[in-house]
Amino acid sequence: MTKYDLAVAYRIYPKVSKVPPVFGHDKYKLSEFCLESFKHSLGTLKVKMFVLLDNCPPEYEKLFEKYFNNDDLEFIKLDGIGNQATFSLQIKKLIDQNYSEIVYFAEDDYFYMPEQFIEMVEFLRENDDVDFVSPYDHLDYYCLEIHNYPNYIKATEKRHWRTASSTCLTFLVGKKTLEKTRRIFEKYTMGYSDCAVWFCLTKHAFFKPIKLIRYIIKGERAFASMIIHIWLKFPNEMLFGKRWKLWVPMPTIGIHMERDFLPPTKSSANFMINEAKK
Repeated sequence: MTKYDLAVAYRIYPKVSKVPPVFGHDKYKLSEFCLESFKHSLGTLKVKMFVLLDNCPPEYEKLFEKYFNNDDLEFIKLDGIGNQATFSLQIKKLIDQNYSEIVYFAEDDYFYMPEQFIEMVEFLRENDDVDFVSPYDHLDYYCLEIHNYPNYIKATEKRHWRTASSTCLTFLVGKKTLEKTRRIFEKYTMGYSDCAVWFCLTKHAFFKPIKLIRYIIKGERAFASMIIHIWLKFPNEMLFGKRWKLWVPMPTIGIHMERDFLPPTKSSANFMINEAKK
Protein backbone atom coordinates (compact mmCIF):
# COMPACT_ATOMS: atom_id res chain seq x y z
CA MET A 1 0.00 0.00 0.00
CA THR A 2 1.30 3.45 -0.96
CA LYS A 3 2.30 5.54 2.03
CA TYR A 4 1.31 9.19 2.25
CA ASP A 5 2.42 12.16 4.34
CA LEU A 6 -1.19 12.86 5.21
CA ALA A 7 -4.65 11.30 5.01
CA VAL A 8 -7.52 13.79 4.62
CA ALA A 9 -11.25 13.29 5.09
CA TYR A 10 -12.76 16.26 3.22
CA ARG A 11 -16.50 16.71 3.60
CA ILE A 12 -18.40 18.91 1.19
CA TYR A 13 -22.02 20.00 0.85
CA PRO A 14 -23.49 21.98 -2.11
CA LYS A 15 -25.27 24.68 -0.10
CA VAL A 16 -23.96 27.80 1.65
CA SER A 17 -24.46 27.42 5.40
CA LYS A 18 -22.63 30.52 6.68
CA VAL A 19 -22.20 34.06 5.32
CA PRO A 20 -18.86 33.94 3.50
CA PRO A 21 -16.88 37.07 2.58
CA VAL A 22 -16.74 36.04 -1.11
CA PHE A 23 -18.94 33.93 -3.42
CA GLY A 24 -21.78 34.15 -0.92
CA HIS A 25 -24.40 33.10 -3.49
CA ASP A 26 -22.40 30.48 -5.36
CA LYS A 27 -21.31 27.44 -3.32
CA TYR A 28 -19.62 25.80 -6.30
CA LYS A 29 -17.31 28.81 -6.83
CA LEU A 30 -16.68 29.04 -3.10
CA SER A 31 -15.89 25.31 -3.01
CA GLU A 32 -13.43 25.53 -5.88
CA PHE A 33 -11.81 28.65 -4.42
CA CYS A 34 -11.25 26.86 -1.12
CA LEU A 35 -10.19 23.54 -2.66
CA GLU A 36 -7.66 25.19 -4.98
CA SER A 37 -6.14 27.06 -2.03
CA PHE A 38 -5.96 23.78 -0.09
CA LYS A 39 -4.09 22.09 -2.92
CA HIS A 40 -1.63 25.00 -3.19
CA SER A 41 -1.11 25.08 0.56
CA LEU A 42 -0.21 21.37 0.63
CA GLY A 43 2.86 22.05 -1.49
CA THR A 44 4.91 18.86 -1.93
CA LEU A 45 3.02 16.79 0.66
CA LYS A 46 1.75 13.48 -0.68
CA VAL A 47 -1.91 13.29 0.34
CA LYS A 48 -4.60 10.61 0.29
CA MET A 49 -8.02 12.24 -0.05
CA PHE A 50 -11.26 10.70 1.20
CA VAL A 51 -13.97 12.96 -0.23
CA LEU A 52 -17.36 12.85 1.46
CA LEU A 53 -19.81 14.19 -1.13
CA ASP A 54 -22.98 14.87 0.84
CA ASN A 55 -25.78 15.18 -1.70
CA CYS A 56 -23.41 16.80 -4.22
CA PRO A 57 -24.11 16.89 -7.98
CA PRO A 58 -21.57 15.25 -10.34
CA GLU A 59 -19.58 18.43 -10.99
CA TYR A 60 -18.27 18.37 -7.43
CA GLU A 61 -16.58 15.03 -8.04
CA LYS A 62 -14.98 16.47 -11.18
CA LEU A 63 -13.78 19.43 -9.11
CA PHE A 64 -11.58 17.18 -6.99
CA GLU A 65 -10.34 15.34 -10.07
CA LYS A 66 -9.22 18.70 -11.42
CA TYR A 67 -6.83 19.30 -8.51
CA PHE A 68 -5.85 15.78 -7.35
CA ASN A 69 -4.70 12.61 -9.08
CA ASN A 70 -7.35 9.91 -9.36
CA ASP A 71 -5.08 7.41 -7.60
CA ASP A 72 -5.05 9.68 -4.54
CA LEU A 73 -8.83 10.08 -4.41
CA GLU A 74 -11.55 7.97 -2.85
CA PHE A 75 -15.08 9.30 -3.26
CA ILE A 76 -17.83 8.53 -0.76
CA LYS A 77 -21.23 9.56 -2.10
CA LEU A 78 -23.84 10.35 0.54
CA ASP A 79 -27.51 11.21 0.40
CA GLY A 80 -27.66 14.43 2.44
CA ILE A 81 -26.87 12.84 5.81
CA GLY A 82 -25.75 16.13 7.40
CA ASN A 83 -22.96 17.45 9.64
CA GLN A 84 -23.11 15.00 12.52
CA ALA A 85 -23.22 11.90 10.35
CA THR A 86 -20.49 13.07 7.97
CA PHE A 87 -18.24 13.94 10.91
CA SER A 88 -18.81 10.47 12.35
CA LEU A 89 -17.84 8.99 8.98
CA GLN A 90 -14.70 11.15 8.90
CA ILE A 91 -13.63 9.66 12.23
CA LYS A 92 -14.20 6.12 11.02
CA LYS A 93 -12.41 6.57 7.68
CA LEU A 94 -9.36 8.22 9.21
CA ILE A 95 -9.00 5.60 11.94
CA ASP A 96 -9.56 2.64 9.61
CA GLN A 97 -7.15 3.80 6.88
CA ASN A 98 -3.48 2.74 6.82
CA TYR A 99 -2.13 5.32 4.39
CA SER A 100 -0.75 7.76 6.96
CA GLU A 101 -0.26 8.18 10.70
CA ILE A 102 -1.15 11.88 10.40
CA VAL A 103 -4.76 12.70 9.54
CA TYR A 104 -6.77 15.83 8.78
CA PHE A 105 -10.45 16.66 9.19
CA ALA A 106 -11.40 19.16 6.48
CA GLU A 107 -14.55 21.18 5.94
CA ASP A 108 -15.32 22.71 2.56
CA ASP A 109 -15.34 26.40 3.58
CA TYR A 110 -11.69 27.08 4.47
CA PHE A 111 -9.20 29.14 2.49
CA TYR A 112 -5.52 28.25 3.00
CA MET A 113 -2.40 30.32 2.67
CA PRO A 114 -0.10 29.02 -0.09
CA GLU A 115 2.50 26.35 0.73
CA GLN A 116 2.05 26.71 4.49
CA PHE A 117 0.16 23.53 5.41
CA ILE A 118 3.43 21.62 5.76
CA GLU A 119 4.25 23.79 8.79
CA MET A 120 1.31 22.22 10.62
CA VAL A 121 2.52 18.72 9.82
CA GLU A 122 6.08 19.51 10.92
CA PHE A 123 4.84 21.16 14.11
CA LEU A 124 2.83 18.04 15.00
CA ARG A 125 5.69 15.68 14.16
CA GLU A 126 8.38 17.57 16.05
CA ASN A 127 6.62 18.30 19.37
CA ASP A 128 5.48 15.63 21.80
CA ASP A 129 3.11 18.02 23.58
CA VAL A 130 1.22 18.91 20.40
CA ASP A 131 -1.92 16.76 20.25
CA PHE A 132 -4.09 18.74 17.82
CA VAL A 133 -3.36 21.56 15.38
CA SER A 134 -5.95 23.93 13.94
CA PRO A 135 -5.10 25.99 10.84
CA TYR A 136 -7.31 28.84 12.02
CA ASP A 137 -6.47 31.76 14.29
CA HIS A 138 -10.09 32.45 15.21
CA LEU A 139 -11.24 35.99 15.96
CA ASP A 140 -13.06 34.67 19.06
CA TYR A 141 -9.70 34.15 20.79
CA TYR A 142 -9.32 37.94 20.92
CA CYS A 143 -12.90 38.93 21.72
CA LEU A 144 -14.48 36.53 24.20
CA GLU A 145 -13.90 36.25 27.93
CA ILE A 146 -13.96 32.45 27.76
CA HIS A 147 -10.68 32.60 25.80
CA ASN A 148 -9.03 34.89 28.34
CA TYR A 149 -6.51 32.56 29.98
CA PRO A 150 -2.74 31.98 30.01
CA ASN A 151 -1.39 30.29 26.89
CA TYR A 152 1.62 28.16 26.14
CA ILE A 153 3.62 29.68 23.28
CA LYS A 154 6.05 28.05 20.84
CA ALA A 155 8.05 29.81 18.15
CA THR A 156 9.09 28.26 14.84
CA GLU A 157 10.94 29.78 11.92
CA LYS A 158 7.92 31.46 10.31
CA ARG A 159 5.33 31.97 13.07
CA HIS A 160 4.27 31.55 16.66
CA TRP A 161 1.89 28.89 17.94
CA ARG A 162 -0.26 29.03 21.05
CA THR A 163 -2.56 26.73 22.91
CA ALA A 164 -6.30 27.22 22.60
CA SER A 165 -9.34 25.82 24.34
CA SER A 166 -11.45 25.18 21.26
CA THR A 167 -11.69 25.48 17.49
CA CYS A 168 -14.01 24.28 14.73
CA LEU A 169 -14.07 20.78 13.22
CA THR A 170 -11.18 21.34 10.82
CA PHE A 171 -7.98 20.13 12.47
CA LEU A 172 -4.83 17.98 12.24
CA VAL A 173 -4.12 15.06 14.58
CA GLY A 174 -2.09 11.89 14.83
CA LYS A 175 -4.04 8.70 14.17
CA LYS A 176 -3.12 7.22 17.57
CA THR A 177 -4.36 10.34 19.36
CA LEU A 178 -7.58 10.24 17.37
CA GLU A 179 -8.14 6.64 18.43
CA LYS A 180 -7.69 7.64 22.08
CA THR A 181 -10.07 10.61 21.83
CA ARG A 182 -12.65 9.10 19.48
CA ARG A 183 -15.18 8.64 22.29
CA ILE A 184 -15.11 12.35 23.07
CA PHE A 185 -15.35 13.50 19.46
CA GLU A 186 -18.35 11.26 18.97
CA LYS A 187 -20.21 13.45 21.48
CA TYR A 188 -20.68 15.84 18.55
CA THR A 189 -22.77 13.17 16.82
CA MET A 190 -24.91 13.02 19.99
CA GLY A 191 -25.88 16.68 19.68
CA TYR A 192 -23.08 18.46 21.56
CA SER A 193 -21.50 21.50 19.91
CA ASP A 194 -17.98 21.46 18.50
CA CYS A 195 -17.04 23.95 21.23
CA ALA A 196 -18.28 21.59 23.97
CA VAL A 197 -16.30 18.72 22.47
CA TRP A 198 -13.09 20.74 22.48
CA PHE A 199 -13.63 21.93 26.05
CA CYS A 200 -14.04 18.30 27.10
CA LEU A 201 -10.61 17.65 25.59
CA THR A 202 -8.65 20.75 26.64
CA LYS A 203 -10.48 21.31 29.96
CA HIS A 204 -9.82 25.05 30.06
CA ALA A 205 -11.89 26.93 32.65
CA PHE A 206 -13.38 23.79 34.16
CA PHE A 207 -11.63 24.02 37.51
CA LYS A 208 -12.17 27.69 38.37
CA PRO A 209 -15.81 28.29 39.33
CA ILE A 210 -15.21 32.05 39.66
CA LYS A 211 -14.81 32.16 35.90
CA LEU A 212 -18.42 31.12 35.43
CA ILE A 213 -19.46 34.35 37.13
CA ARG A 214 -17.15 36.34 34.85
CA TYR A 215 -18.68 34.74 31.75
CA ILE A 216 -22.17 35.67 32.93
CA ILE A 217 -21.11 39.26 33.69
CA LYS A 218 -19.48 39.53 30.26
CA GLY A 219 -22.66 38.31 28.56
CA GLU A 220 -21.36 34.81 27.76
CA ARG A 221 -24.05 32.87 29.58
CA ALA A 222 -24.20 30.19 26.89
CA PHE A 223 -20.58 29.25 27.64
CA ALA A 224 -21.23 29.16 31.39
CA SER A 225 -24.24 26.93 30.79
CA MET A 226 -22.18 24.68 28.52
CA ILE A 227 -19.50 24.17 31.16
CA ILE A 228 -22.04 23.37 33.89
CA HIS A 229 -23.80 20.93 31.56
CA ILE A 230 -20.54 19.12 30.71
CA TRP A 231 -19.70 18.81 34.40
CA LEU A 232 -23.11 17.29 35.13
CA LYS A 233 -23.03 14.88 32.18
CA PHE A 234 -19.37 13.82 32.18
CA PRO A 235 -17.88 14.29 35.67
CA ASN A 236 -15.50 11.32 35.36
CA GLU A 237 -14.06 12.66 32.12
CA MET A 238 -13.56 16.09 33.67
CA LEU A 239 -11.92 14.76 36.83
CA PHE A 240 -9.87 11.87 35.50
CA GLY A 241 -9.59 12.32 31.73
CA LYS A 242 -6.39 13.54 30.12
CA ARG A 243 -5.99 17.23 29.34
CA TRP A 244 -5.08 17.40 25.64
CA LYS A 245 -3.33 20.34 23.96
CA LEU A 246 -4.75 22.10 20.94
CA TRP A 247 -2.46 24.56 19.12
CA VAL A 248 -3.24 27.33 16.64
CA PRO A 249 -0.89 29.34 14.37
CA MET A 250 -0.19 33.08 14.54
CA PRO A 251 -0.59 34.38 11.89
CA THR A 252 -3.26 32.07 10.58
CA ILE A 253 -2.69 29.34 7.98
CA GLY A 254 -6.37 28.79 7.22
CA ILE A 255 -9.37 31.11 7.15
CA HIS A 256 -12.86 29.87 7.97
CA MET A 257 -15.01 31.59 5.39
CA GLU A 258 -17.35 33.42 7.73
CA ARG A 259 -17.57 37.11 6.96
CA ASP A 260 -17.82 38.26 10.58
CA PHE A 261 -15.08 35.99 11.96
CA LEU A 262 -12.06 36.55 9.75
CA PRO A 263 -8.67 36.25 11.52
CA PRO A 264 -7.29 39.42 13.14
CA THR A 265 -4.24 39.67 10.84
CA LYS A 266 -5.51 41.92 8.06
CA SER A 267 -2.78 40.82 5.66
CA SER A 268 -4.16 37.26 5.65
CA ALA A 269 -7.75 38.35 5.09
CA ASN A 270 -6.73 40.85 2.42
CA PHE A 271 -4.69 38.20 0.61
CA MET A 272 -7.72 35.90 0.54
CA ILE A 273 -10.02 38.63 -0.81
CA ASN A 274 -7.51 39.66 -3.48
CA GLU A 275 -7.17 36.04 -4.59
CA ALA A 276 -10.96 35.86 -4.96
CA LYS A 277 -10.90 38.88 -7.29
CA LYS A 278 -8.47 37.30 -9.75
